[in-house]
Amino acid sequence: MKVRHLLIVLTGNLAALAGAVAGGAERERTYPAIGAIERADPRFDAIVPAGAVLEKLAEGFEWSEGPVWNHHGGYLLFSDIPNNAVMRWSPRDGLGLFLKPSGYTGSIPRGGEIGSNGLLFDSQNRLVLCQHGDRRMARLEEDGTFTTLVDRYQGRRFNSPNDAVLKSNGDLYFTDPPYGLPPGRQEELRELDFCGVYRLSKEGKLTLLTDKLTRPNGIAFSPDEKILYVAQSDPKKAVWMAYDVKDDGTLSDGRIFFDATAWVGNLKGLPDGLTVDRASNLFATGPGGVNVFAPDGTWLGRINPGVPTANCSFGDGGATLYITADMYLCRIKIKMSSDQ
Repeated sequence: MKVRHLLIVLTGNLAALAGAVAGGAERERTYPAIGAIERADPRFDAIVPAGAVLEKLAEGFEWSEGPVWNHHGGYLLFSDIPNNAVMRWSPRDGLGLFLKPSGYTGSIPRGGEIGSNGLLFDSQNRLVLCQHGDRRMARLEEDGTFTTLVDRYQGRRFNSPNDAVLKSNGDLYFTDPPYGLPPGRQEELRELDFCGVYRLSKEGKLTLLTDKLTRPNGIAFSPDEKILYVAQSDPKKAVWMAYDVKDDGTLSDGRIFFDATAWVGNLKGLPDGLTVDRASNLFATGPGGVNVFAPDGTWLGRINPGVPTANCSFGDGGATLYITADMYLCRIKIKMSSDQ
């Protein structure tokens, strides 16, 4: 069904057109350096080159999340969850508001993590959003309405869809922890007594893949789509899981890819968003920043913004890793990457 509501959509097309008419080439801008690069294994140097610098592109957000690069437009979108907004950034146009409201379209004011979280573009370049406040997976249409893709499992509302990934065949995989429910009322408002990982087939069939994770969060496929990685942001068991993807799209052989529980308390953050490069290296936000793992689970190093880090995504044809970290939007130039 479609839900009509008052929203603001600023795509930056007019600014881009004006720039093209003016004939001005993209200006080189200088951004301040932030954080530190930690190298733990020689293989890290082949991914993050020596001398690479983490740049702070923008700041002032309540909690930045869900970055996604638009290949067609050459810009980045990301969520500012408490502000119920999606922001837009591009090298040419800088920062601007793209969408508000982004995750909660109700009329009754409420606090907490109400906005969109994970974002992605489908095969038709339409924005798909994990909407915390509305407790659904939704798609933004050209006319400014949201189409509900799915909002219930067996008739009961989701907790608050958090992050998602599309398989090449069009199937949508997503996680559903309770972080978007109003503070102090999570248990009262929950209709499901578990936090699930789901698959919504391109035909619209919803399948619960696992209910065994206490706080499923970030989610990503290996390049061949034979492995699904899921982060668990539970401080008591802060792990990244790996699952084999069967021919029918369901999961098997769930195992711990890396256990970061010992890092919790000593480093800022918990396992959160993640992405995978062409060489199957895992870039996973969590304790200490963006942790980089080899396909065999070896920790190679870390990109540390110095604040709790939410998510990351490739852009610029795979040459850049964009990072959302608390109040910041950052980027770093890398070598081995794949535009996800």
